[in-house]
Amino acid sequence: MARVIAAASRAKPADAVLRETLRTVGRLTSAESREVSRAVFAYYRWLGLLDRKLPVEEQVERALELARRFADAPELFSDDDLLERAVPAWAREELDVSPAWAAVIQAEPVLWLRARRGQGEKLAKKLGDGAVHARTAAAATGEVTLPDAVLYEGEEDLFRTPEFQAGEFEIQDIASQAVGLLCDPKPGETWWDACAGEGGKTLHLSDLMQNKGHIWASDRAEWRLKKLKLRAGRAKCFNYRAALWEGGERLPMRTKFDGVLVDAPCSGTGTWQRNPHARWTTTPEDVRELAEVQKRLLSNVALAVKPGGRLIYSVCTLARSETSAVAEQFFVSHPEFALLPLANPFQPLATVAPQLWLWPQDTGGNGMFVAAWRRAET
Repeated sequence: MARVIAAASRAKPADAVLRETLRTVGRLTSAESREVSRAVFAYYRWLGLLDRKLPVEEQVERALELARRFADAPELFSDDDLLERAVPAWAREELDVSPAWAAVIQAEPVLWLRARRGQGEKLAKKLGDGAVHARTAAAATGEVTLPDAVLYEGEEDLFRTPEFQAGEFEIQDIASQAVGLLCDPKPGETWWDACAGEGGKTLHLSDLMQNKGHIWASDRAEWRLKKLKLRAGRAKCFNYRAALWEGGERLPMRTKFDGVLVDAPCSGTGTWQRNPHARWTTTPEDVRELAEVQKRLLSNVALAVKPGGRLIYSVCTLARSETSAVAEQFFVSHPEFALLPLANPFQPLATVAPQLWLWPQDTGGNGMFVAAWRRAET
């Protein structure tokens, strides 16, 4: 634990250092690896309430103690403690910081799986007692409409399960699953996942399209596209084509698309529950710089949307500079696009809106922002 914390930095995020360390140590059982991971993330989750003068080992023990107390009795922690000490001060200028949000990001995150289309309930039964279909998990409200989402609370190594090896599910946060549903791609359409990364949303689009039609997946990093290739083979996704793209004005293809998804690089403030180290390494300057990148990406892909086609913008951040401000500038500078109303998958009875803020306290997953437009027919 101390080794990971000592090596983690702004340039080397704690989660990456942790993965590398666990891989090189190689002698730990799965249970031991989980405990090390839990301790490291608890340290960063509770860092603002720790005495930094103490040795790191003592700080970790204190963090684990705070995590246990919070899990048992969150009401014992004041709103001031969570709002003032558990998140960096600059966040209050960019995010709608609330006690409910601060409390959620202090809790340990849950693990979400995405089953193949229409197989969520069946997958939950196959994985056993540790798996709960999202519809069952939300039975009290009856509102969540993500039929393929499965909450996993078991301890089995999912990557070794026959269901994973057969491509029956992907590990994907429930808010990211919502983005795919909001894209609403149809079989036979042509889509572009412009910032595909390792392909989680590409695979979801393909599944929703029943492997019919065509998807372009682009990213600036070749190693991510190689991982997508491996994942696509396991998921039996055959209707995609990959291309390197740096995000510039020169697009990697001449195709006009029924839909373009820009799941843009962002500051990741929506992932601060799962990735608490980022709270203390992300800066307001990062937010401003990334907002400019996001604006350029949207402007550059706009010409690739065919008349009548859809453009979806999503980011796993809730900072205003990267969300509503980016969407507003695009709308003002591109009058050929009209706002496209979206229905919140977590609140299907709510009024549709062209912009959605999906907060962790409402979704049980990461925080996301989604905006959508439709290009004029002529």
